[in-house]
Amino acid sequence: MTDLSGHLVLPDRVMPGRITFADQIHTLTPDSTAIPDRYILPGFIDCHVHGGNGADTMDGVQAIHTLALFHARHGTTTILPTTITSPWPDVMNALAAISEVIQTPIPQGPAVHGAHLEGPFVSPHKLGAQPPYAIAPTPERVAKVLAAGCVRVVTLAPELPHAHDAMQRFAQAGVRVSLGHTQAGYEQTEQAICQICNAGGTPGATHLFNAMAGIESRKPGPATALMCSDAYAELIFDTHHVHPATFRLAQRVMPERLLFVTDAMRAAGLPDGPSQLGGQNVIVEHGAVRLPGGTLAGSVLTLDAALRNAVQAGLPLHQAVVLLTRNPAQYLNLHDRGSLHTGKRADLVVMDRALNVLEVWVAGQRVA
Repeated sequence: MTDLSGHLVLPDRVMPGRITFADQIHTLTPDSTAIPDRYILPGFIDCHVHGGNGADTMDGVQAIHTLALFHARHGTTTILPTTITSPWPDVMNALAAISEVIQTPIPQGPAVHGAHLEGPFVSPHKLGAQPPYAIAPTPERVAKVLAAGCVRVVTLAPELPHAHDAMQRFAQAGVRVSLGHTQAGYEQTEQAICQICNAGGTPGATHLFNAMAGIESRKPGPATALMCSDAYAELIFDTHHVHPATFRLAQRVMPERLLFVTDAMRAAGLPDGPSQLGGQNVIVEHGAVRLPGGTLAGSVLTLDAALRNAVQAGLPLHQAVVLLTRNPAQYLNLHDRGSLHTGKRADLVVMDRALNVLEVWVAGQRVA
């Protein structure tokens, strides 16, 4: 049994105390003599991450290991390696690689819960930085994705041909349908959310506010439909993709349904300079990744940095922490993790006062 002392970050407060655990949390005890300037948090959950430390999900098994270990060092204890819009055979090869990684856990790494299929079922008119290989979610393609057995989240534009049937099939299979990279307006987004819910699914949004229409006085857009529904929504809070004030708006409207993701690419953790995303040349400069034309292209964010950004934006620590722990756990139906409670997995992050990562534990084992 391991024992740690510090300020325990609970969903509703921060409490000085001690935590004892093996593979699961055994006890949480208040302790006024706990080590100061040391915070103990639930492990972070990243539902949308392409790469890091020079590796990309599309590169195969070893690359998935590399990116997963990189993000583990920044507090991520559960990860969904994410594809990018690519030729169909390449997408299926990436899903096969993710399936292989799931079957053989990464030593000293995070839990790989499954895949996020971001593309190719996106709008060719709202690609953002996605390469131009968008295709429709035909019944045959949906069947192949489901047969891969590893997809937990799928990004889908609801205006595509076959989208209605695809949303229903994914929802019935337990896959989270995340609306994004879409030209849909308020009404079509609202209808899609209803379709997903009626099929027994859990609707979501891929990087809220990005690769979708904005909010206007007479055109509320997809973001309004998502925020005013029961849908969950990802948000990339590197302060480049979303302004801090826009983040605070979303957090106030949907505090239990908003979740931080990194959308990190292979350049995460590397110095500024040229890199690649989906075979496209990009430039990393001052923490922002852009295509040559200036379009934002993924991020170099880590979840510990997103947490620091949220606190800097004025959110209390315990409210910021739920955005990358409890909320994504609820979204993915992972009831065994996401908060500090007895009986839950001992997925833990120890941080200093400045919210720098000191230690990371996955199911009670300290990782790199």
